[in-house]
Amino acid sequence: MSDAIKFSRTGGICHIEMARPEKKNALTAAMYQAMADALAEAEQNPDVRVILISGSGGVFTAGNDLADFLATPPMDGSAPVFRFIKGFAELEKPFVAAVEGAAIGVGTTMLLHCDLAYASVNAKFGLPFASLGLTPEAASSLLLPLRAGYARAAELLMLGEIFSAQTAMDLGIINGVLAEGQALDHAFERCRKLCLQPASSVRLTKALLKRSQRALIAETMREEADVFRQRLVSPEAKEAFAAFFEKRKPDFSKFS
Repeated sequence: MSDAIKFSRTGGICHIEMARPEKKNALTAAMYQAMADALAEAEQNPDVRVILISGSGGVFTAGNDLADFLATPPMDGSAPVFRFIKGFAELEKPFVAAVEGAAIGVGTTMLLHCDLAYASVNAKFGLPFASLGLTPEAASSLLLPLRAGYARAAELLMLGEIFSAQTAMDLGIINGVLAEGQALDHAFERCRKLCLQPASSVRLTKALLKRSQRALIAETMREEADVFRQRLVSPEAKEAFAAFFEKRKPDFSKFS
């Protein structure tokens, strides 16, 4: 269990908090493992009706902790990061997110699996996979075009540029934009309202909403994971990671 992940239960709400604010909640393998375990426990616990995820210190997550990521690269499906992604993709119970500050990489892709997601006006989103010599994850290559259309999805995934909370809402990634510091309170309010609904009806409604995508999501995640693992040892990825640690711009001009 990681000390950088906190758990609490209020009524029927299981709250998972990424709590490593000194590193902008950058995620380590231990944190992924803890969150994967928490999702599995919450899914099986009959007292839990809704799962809520947020970050501490005014940040959702800056994405992977690259030093930890490279020390323990996810080279098969049992890796904690893949367990976490599979866990939130297969949840039957409602999955809700409250986003403040940065939501980078998996911080954005997990929102495509949330049933409700709210962000503060200061939230910033990014999908920098291609910029790191990598490729999309968490079925984002399927789900983002379905939400935003191919043209916008290509722009976000190929260029990896940061985009705003308003853009995220316009593209259908989040449900609403709140004043700074208000996203978590609002998300809790929506979770409390979900808890008052008939639990089985809510779960069945979610299942029906997702029925046409379920098999495609699983297939896409497998294909993405295979390509992602190959890209981890690519020359472009090695250059991107070296540039990050050396605090310089990467040079991809010698790669075709």
